[in-house]
Amino acid sequence: MKPYLLVDFGSTYTKLTCVDLEGEYIIGTSKAPTTVETNVLDGYDRALEWLMKDHPEIDEISGISACSSAAGGLKMAAIGLVEELTVEAAKRTCLGAGAIVTEVFSHHMNKREAKRLKEANIDIVLLAGGTDGGNKECIVHNAQKLKDVDIQVPVIIAGNKDAQDDIDEILENTGIEYYIVNNVMPKLKILNVKEAKHVIRKIFIDKIIEAKGIKKAEAKIGEIIMPTPEAVLLAAELLSNGYEDEEGYGELMIVDIGGATTDVHTMGDGYPKRTEVVLKGLQEPFAKRTVEGDLGMRYSANALLSLVSNFEFKKYFEEDDDCEHDIQTSLHRRAENVDFIPKTKSEEDFDEAIAKICCDMSMSRHVGHVEVVHTPLGEMYYQTGKDLTDLKYVIGTGGVLINHDDAKKILKQVNKKSDKKLELRPANPSILIDKSYILAAMGILSQKYPKIALKLMKQYLM
Repeated sequence: MKPYLLVDFGSTYTKLTCVDLEGEYIIGTSKAPTTVETNVLDGYDRALEWLMKDHPEIDEISGISACSSAAGGLKMAAIGLVEELTVEAAKRTCLGAGAIVTEVFSHHMNKREAKRLKEANIDIVLLAGGTDGGNKECIVHNAQKLKDVDIQVPVIIAGNKDAQDDIDEILENTGIEYYIVNNVMPKLKILNVKEAKHVIRKIFIDKIIEAKGIKKAEAKIGEIIMPTPEAVLLAAELLSNGYEDEEGYGELMIVDIGGATTDVHTMGDGYPKRTEVVLKGLQEPFAKRTVEGDLGMRYSANALLSLVSNFEFKKYFEEDDDCEHDIQTSLHRRAENVDFIPKTKSEEDFDEAIAKICCDMSMSRHVGHVEVVHTPLGEMYYQTGKDLTDLKYVIGTGGVLINHDDAKKILKQVNKKSDKKLELRPANPSILIDKSYILAAMGILSQKYPKIALKLMKQYLM
């Protein structure tokens, strides 16, 4: 036996997964509440104690790797020129690196916006704008605004390369920590995010986990190598592509319904499936992640009040469910008590309805759409985003799905078609559930043992 420990310092729970590298199986899992407010190692030690108690066969841990989304995870601001192009490119770069994008700015920032950005609770600013050889005046203007307010968080410059010398002159000798990387959109509608994502991860490892009080765990467990959402994205990419002679699953989607957000990851090109459909808009990455901050089971439950009417909300109940709730009161109760656990059938039905809304609405925002345009030559069809109609697998994770007796009832919202005919949703996917909560752990494991990580996912996803 060669036990290897994978740790996820989550916002609510610290989760441990112990893998036998020799036998290639999961020895066991455990979790305990995350203790960022005191010492993050308290929750880790508690979870480890329970793991060792349940599995006395574990003699000595051979290695440890970890990821983290504790203390709110990685929060970023994205700045660009045009909303549909460089702003969107900046947002996708942040999301692909495992961040939550909480602030977005386009065109020329004014004093009020720059001040708001400085006061915002963010960890990194990604400043983009202009294709290489294109507009450089806007990104230079915005760099000056960041200098004027003396921005206190690291800034990644990922715009028009012609502006790099000007920005160097503005920011050098200011005390502002900044990094100049390749343009995230060097050509119109073409993404190039690899270097920017690498620097985001480096800042996360070197700076942010220390500021959030998590760095102290490294002396005991080793390096915290990435944000948790990036670990899930890497696991999805590995499961999709396969590794060496171990085949992958092809195009797939992961739906992660959490307390604060609903994350959707897809692996696939998403090109138009029909010859009469023309692709438009920004290039879609093969590995795509979207985060919906207003769709969650607890922290953001109140946001549903502005998204769904009472009449629409009740449509998400099963016919035999009790839907005679005071919806506003029930949502407030969950938002104010984020540790709320349903104790009755009625409360479980209400949680299921919330989860269905999160799944349905996040899908509408994630998948591509077809637009019908009437022209003198007849109807033209334009696709924005990914066509996921032929996607093979949908994998559900997150507490509400893992603990549900029939999670498929919730995930069937993925291919809901009744009033969404122009959305390119999966038509007939197979549904898998991450019952052991291992996706983030397998993403970390894939950095050193990709083949074992792939085999374990194929074995344990139910």
